[in-house]
Amino acid sequence: MRRVVDSQTTMTEMVLPSHTNALGSVFGGVIMSWIDICGAIAAQRHAQMPVVTASIDYLQFVKPVFTGWIVNLKASVNYVGKTSMEVGVRVDAENPRTGETFHTASAYLSFVALDPSKKPVAIPPLAVESVDEKRRNADAMKRREARLKLRGR
Repeated sequence: MRRVVDSQTTMTEMVLPSHTNALGSVFGGVIMSWIDICGAIAAQRHAQMPVVTASIDYLQFVKPVFTGWIVNLKASVNYVGKTSMEVGVRVDAENPRTGETFHTASAYLSFVALDPSKKPVAIPPLAVESVDEKRRNADAMKRREARLKLRGR
């Protein structure tokens, strides 16, 4: 059994001109890539083995982020099944000139752990301790049920 805090991940990126569109704001796909990487690190830390992204169930962009700004991503494992887990990623932007920070995006991703032959493998259960962790776990179980229902299971 592994605790949520043991796999939490924080990642920081700077928005460069190569990350932006003609309006000077970061491409959504760049943010998505950073979300996937941050989430995968948290999932791999929990599983202690390689993981692959199975789905991104929810991704919402709240506000734009511009060239030169800083992007901070935080990932936590919310739920663990037999071979898969849900990771929540929150993205905050920081304007380095003003010091203002704000929420810019959130996402929920599912990852599957793989054995050396690249087959799904069982992973350790998640120890949810705090009230917030228990709420996130319960919410993640509801999203899992909705995913399974969409797939006809």
